Amino acid sequence: MRINFRRRTDVMPPPPRLTKHHPSSVDLELVKRLLVATDAKTLRAFLRREFDCVSPALAERLVDEMQAGVDGDTSPKQLDGKQVVRLHQLLHEVRFDDPRGDHLSPAGEYNLRLGVMKELSPELIATHQGDVRVFEGHAFIVEAAVSVGGRDIKPGINVYRFANRIPLLFEGGSDVITKTALRRINWASYKINQATDKVGVFVSIVSTKIPFKGAGKEYIGDDVEEMVGAVKAAIRACCVQLKAKIVRALAAREQKQRKRNLVRYIPDAANAVFSVLERMAQRAAAAGGAAAAAGGASAAAAGGVKKEDEEGGDAGPGPAKRRRVAGPVDGRGLLPAVAAHEVTAATLAARLTEYVERIDTDMALEYQVQQGLAAGGAKEPLYLAPLSGRHSHGPELHANVCVLKLLTGYT
Repeated sequence: MRINFRRRTDVMPPPPRLTKHHPSSVDLELVKRLLVATDAKTLRAFLRREFDCVSPALAERLVDEMQAGVDGDTSPKQLDGKQVVRLHQLLHEVRFDDPRGDHLSPAGEYNLRLGVMKELSPELIATHQGDVRVFEGHAFIVEAAVSVGGRDIKPGINVYRFANRIPLLFEGGSDVITKTALRRINWASYKINQATDKVGVFVSIVSTKIPFKGAGKEYIGDDVEEMVGAVKAAIRACCVQLKAKIVRALAAREQKQRKRNLVRYIPDAANAVFSVLERMAQRAAAAGGAAAAAGGASAAAAGGVKKEDEEGGDAGPGPAKRRRVAGPVDGRGLLPAVAAHEVTAATLAARLTEYVERIDTDMALEYQVQQGLAAGGAKEPLYLAPLSGRHSHGPELHANVCVLKLLTGYT
């Protein structure tokens, strides 16, 4: 049986480079070994050749601070025990520049993202590579990725630990990465449910000195404040990115559910409105029939009243009663249509559905415009690729809805 592991990326991280010892990272035994193995002829040259971040001026200052008959031209191999102890003491007392960290070999955000996507296929993912930090004179870099959703991952916080790109499989509960992810991150503030969401936390620490604990180097100690701060900052940076994505996803989901909720109530609303219109139409029809029946009597009564007025007769004691005249009725043209069964509950439901569709489309366009304005920045133009052999394109870029190929040349 043969198992092939498919390569996910062709971008390899930079290989680690050989670097000098930082003065604040050496112990007494290492100083003694360096003095014995060095090829430098003078103490001044020894300090500049064997240690990082030591300038010529700083080397002269260190030699002057040693005193006890030692100068810059003294051979390193002639130092006695007390002088070696004094040199070691000076290396830890003097403030040196921090190491640059360019000798380290982190995997990189690109490879870290591709690896997580290949293994878990998460719904959302964010990556972050922190700045170079220093622990006891050793530079280290913390890389982190936080994913939400995906396959083959259980609900809750799932922690994956790496040291110099090598996975750590045992004693996870005591590790600085696990403790930071479970105890020092307020997941709720980033719209992430720590109990139900499928959250993957990937943290890789790259350094020339990893503060392992245990005989088998199975976990990284939680007592190094510099690494605790770096791990926490890297995870929080990923969570900030995820929060923005989650907020946009929730807004888009609410936008879609708004139409669904409105459509759900259209039949009930249409039936209720139609029943009101039907009763109004019946009342209007009854009022119209009564008015037609009393038309002749009203005309005669009006003639009699006019005759009495001409004769100067009294209308009786007390003020005359005024009849209330019905004003115009809103929707006057709709009631006859309801009475003629031209407008039904189905007609109202169809019109409401059309209105909801139109409003949903308008609001969706407005939402996309607002998202584009909020994103800001320059937008890349998009062109259709011609079907011609004279055009050369770069590798395919796979997105959720399309595959893009960038034009690299034209002949």
